[in-house]
Amino acid sequence: MATHTDTTAPTTLAEAGGFLKRYADWLIAIGVLGLVVTLVTPIPPVLLDLLLALSITGSLLVLLVSMSTKAASELSVFPTILLLATLFRLGLNVASTRLILSGEDPGSIIKAFGEYVTGENLTVGLIVFLILVIIQFVVITKGAGRVSEVAARFVLDAMPGKQMAIDADLNSGLIDADEARRRRAEIAGEAEFYGAMDGASKFVRGDAIAGLLITALNLVGGIAMATFNGMSISEAGVRYSMLSIGDGLVTQIPALFVSTASAILVTKASSSQGLGYNVFSQVSGRPRATLIAAGMVFAIGLLPGMPPLPFFVLGAVLAVAWRSTSKAETKREAEALVAATAKEPGKARPGETKSGDKESESVEELLRVDRLSLEIGYRLIPLVQDGAGSGILDHIAQLRRRFATHEGLVLPPVRIKDNIRLGANAYRVLVGGQEVARGEIEPGHVLAMDSGTANGPLQGKATKDPAFGLPAKWIAETLRDEAELLGYTVIDPTSVLVTHLSEVIRTSIGDVLTRDDVKELVAAAKKISPAVVEELVPERLGYGELQAVLRNLVRDGVSVRNMPAILEVLADHVGKTKDLDQLTEFVRQRLGRSICEAHADRNGTVFAVTLDPTIEQRLAAAIGGQPDPESPPVSPAYLQKLVERVGDSIAQGTKSGKNVVLLVRSGVRRFLNELVRASLPKVAVLSYSEVVPARAVETLGIVKLDE
Repeated sequence: MATHTDTTAPTTLAEAGGFLKRYADWLIAIGVLGLVVTLVTPIPPVLLDLLLALSITGSLLVLLVSMSTKAASELSVFPTILLLATLFRLGLNVASTRLILSGEDPGSIIKAFGEYVTGENLTVGLIVFLILVIIQFVVITKGAGRVSEVAARFVLDAMPGKQMAIDADLNSGLIDADEARRRRAEIAGEAEFYGAMDGASKFVRGDAIAGLLITALNLVGGIAMATFNGMSISEAGVRYSMLSIGDGLVTQIPALFVSTASAILVTKASSSQGLGYNVFSQVSGRPRATLIAAGMVFAIGLLPGMPPLPFFVLGAVLAVAWRSTSKAETKREAEALVAATAKEPGKARPGETKSGDKESESVEELLRVDRLSLEIGYRLIPLVQDGAGSGILDHIAQLRRRFATHEGLVLPPVRIKDNIRLGANAYRVLVGGQEVARGEIEPGHVLAMDSGTANGPLQGKATKDPAFGLPAKWIAETLRDEAELLGYTVIDPTSVLVTHLSEVIRTSIGDVLTRDDVKELVAAAKKISPAVVEELVPERLGYGELQAVLRNLVRDGVSVRNMPAILEVLADHVGKTKDLDQLTEFVRQRLGRSICEAHADRNGTVFAVTLDPTIEQRLAAAIGGQPDPESPPVSPAYLQKLVERVGDSIAQGTKSGKNVVLLVRSGVRRFLNELVRASLPKVAVLSYSEVVPARAVETLGIVKLDE
């Protein structure tokens, strides 16, 4: 006979759960409104019993949930729950007080609590109620409030250090950007939780005081009103004492549950397991302490006048616990010994050959090539991170922010590794696994550079600045003040290294930019200008072609931060030409204002060196699609002489500290830019169409060549 499985009930429960999640905000809003209603509207005894039972059930659930959480921040809504639970209990207190003082039936739950606790002796019931209030008010609430206050202060004080640690891991490549964002969000959530708990603990304290005052009002007010209506004092005392105690207990017990949950949350440490597992594993993980406790319990049972049976039973239980936990400790010690043996070079794990140790690194990690990496000698390792926040990692974090702000690119993490093959003070920069630069610095010394204003000699080790190749000296830290008084520019070794790294990255940024980076830039631009992105990428212009255009821009020092404008220019001209260099020129003209701002002085003036018109005509004829036969040819010697004259003119203009550019016509800008870049990488080549937005253009010289 075929069996039939009824799935109606699970489906109905799942639909009910989904309904509660969808309309949770509405339900909470209705519940808060109901709290207000209980404060001003009489409630029938049956409904009051239901709400009191709901209060006890909800408080017990909150207590159990707080015990099962692995970290306090997992229950981030607890401060809000604490507020709502306090308001709920106070509303029930008001409703029950109205029924008690009006002489009506306050419900079965209040009667049951009062009769069960008081029994035939009202004094005992009153004392038990006061003891519960003292436990909650003096012990649990006060302790939880103090722990919340201290925890909030320590969490807030530790936030900067944790943020620096995340930045350090991100810059060194140990974590990616998503993991860094997750950790930052976790730290922020933890700070918000403990800050909220510091204030929410006052709700529990106020709830305990309010419960005590309401009980006193019920007792005094009920007896006074009953005697005024003709009831005897003894009968009124018995009735209202029982009801007041029952009302106080039915609200104080849930309050005790919630305050205990609050104390558990703020006192527990973060762990991958729940509270019960941690308590059992950590307490039972000390077998020697268990054995000593068992012996002392047996000794207490042998004292004269002591009942031996309970102590002997507990001693036997501890002895059994010691026996079971001692075996586990022996196993852990053996595993630790095996792990330590495996880490020692030249030793193999028991049951394994040495060849197994050689396979410890995964093949994927060995195949991975870092896009940017910095290898350092062993004497430079202390410079990587220091407590003052001025280590290499901190400088690299600032460097990445500066590149994002100015160039519009997010640099990949710079992985820092030590290399014993390098000199003790040496370092080298690698792009894509290939060395592109190296240098040496002197830890414990500072670099003194003569910027042209020095007016005296300085004792030190002669060297050259790694970033710019300028003459300099490594001097002792104690001579810093003397060097500054003499007019030298003094730089600490970490800044020297990071400045060199910055210049290397700036010149190699085109090689660092990948298609994935371009895709992320396009995705960010799509949030701002979705229409142009959908029109252009990838149907009319692929990511590889866009990458080539962006590489041309960043190699010339042009910021690509305004990606929507760049994409709009490409969308306007990609139908006319597929020449990526020509498309780059169109983009440069569109970004002329930002290009001028990058090279202008504080007054907005661009200082330039121009070419003689005959030189520009000769170059245009030589590089054009149809060479002019009447124009003289352009030989390598002619180009070399031209570059030398350009360099001399630029150097003459920069003597006064001005930023001088080479200004030429649009048709020859690309050719001259490639020609000049090889010998004069710091010289920017601009076209006349790019400097139109400038406030003023001042010509400092004209390059001429004799035939």
